[in-house]
Amino acid sequence: MIKEITIFPGIDKSGRKETFKYITLKAGETVSIVGPTGSGKTALITDIELLAQGDTSTRRRVLINGEIPADEIRYNPAMKPIVMITQNTKCFADLTTEEFLQIHARARKIPDMKVVRETIELANNFTGEKIKSDTKVTVLSGGQTRSLLIADAILIGAAPIILLDEIENAGIFKQEVVNLIQNAGKMVVFVTHDPVIALLTRIRIIMENGGIKKVLHQNETEIWAAQNLLELDKKIGNVREELRAGKTITHDFLAVNFA
Repeated sequence: MIKEITIFPGIDKSGRKETFKYITLKAGETVSIVGPTGSGKTALITDIELLAQGDTSTRRRVLINGEIPADEIRYNPAMKPIVMITQNTKCFADLTTEEFLQIHARARKIPDMKVVRETIELANNFTGEKIKSDTKVTVLSGGQTRSLLIADAILIGAAPIILLDEIENAGIFKQEVVNLIQNAGKMVVFVTHDPVIALLTRIRIIMENGGIKKVLHQNETEIWAAQNLLELDKKIGNVREELRAGKTITHDFLAVNFA
């Protein structure tokens, strides 16, 4: 069981050593990594995904439960406790959604195939364009693919650590993702530019010039701000869905949604 991971400092893009002593992330925590484009956000989650041992460009080290992870955990995909879902995640197998999930369930030695149906149902909570069991995974949209893989990581992969790289760009219902994950007991790390996701997470890691600049913890004011931003985000989402459906935005619609 993974109770925590610990990140030890490496170097930034200028070769300067990062100034923190170490960062400990615990099971059940939600974490966001924020910073300008090119500040090193993706490099940090890559270090976590690789369980780096000073062998990446940042020279960071990552421990599991205070210990150096075994090579089997680092290099054997079947043993790896981490799933990373990026903006560029694609499915290339010429399989239906149901077949794709069945193969993963069998690989994980899950005997009850009802988990396949449950995974598709869960994925459809995250995306407006519903996924069907007989749809080929190669024709899923970017948002559908990431929704499916997030649900798969939660229910079939049962990964204790999930890394999500800018899921807000995929049209995913991010609030549903955050709510579910917060109740799943998993450690989830979001790379994000979205203020709603950043404020909803309990820990916020700030990046600059390839290095970790500071670590902030969520406070009561930020929780209040996040709830207000969520309300605005939902209203913007309503406008988005109207436009996607080919409808015209009317005064009545605006009066109802932005009164």
